[in-house]
Amino acid sequence: MIGRIAGRLIAKDPPQVLVDAHGVGYEIDVPMSTLYDLPSIGEPVVLLTHLVVREDAQLLYGFLSESERAAFRQLIKISGVGPRTALGVLSGMSVSELAQAITLQESARLTRVPGIGTKTAERLLLELKGKFAPELSAGTARLEDNQGDVMRALLALGYNEREAIIACKSLPAGLGVSEGIKHALKQLAK
Repeated sequence: MIGRIAGRLIAKDPPQVLVDAHGVGYEIDVPMSTLYDLPSIGEPVVLLTHLVVREDAQLLYGFLSESERAAFRQLIKISGVGPRTALGVLSGMSVSELAQAITLQESARLTRVPGIGTKTAERLLLELKGKFAPELSAGTARLEDNQGDVMRALLALGYNEREAIIACKSLPAGLGVSEGIKHALKQLAK
């Protein structure tokens, strides 16, 4: 399995890039999120990769971050979701947005991605539930420190991730942890 390619970026032809690694040119399909963050042509580049071997082809998919590659691998495990669809999902939303949509069970956000219909979105929500915890934790780290502490407290009290996220989003700015927990509990009691 080819897990990483380091070389010089030769061409960008969305959704494919060409990377020269020691004289060998690798055609690598990438999501648009990765394509936008690539350096200029001729510059060095490092991509984490996933190799798909089929009867008629060997296809290489590349990502700038481990979280994107992990999300891609989770997506292609789902029946009816191939590598092209997985790239489409990652091109249409970030990994943290995908994790949030799954946690909040928001199929409407997924159906906005081209190629994802209602049935596929519902299958994604069902089969990926609980599999994006690291990305969700990364999303909560972007919350204010106190909001992250409040969310962890709510999870420890037995509330699910969706309830905790919704309660934390309604917290006024500048609340301390204990006041934030009280406010969140009041919101959840409604």
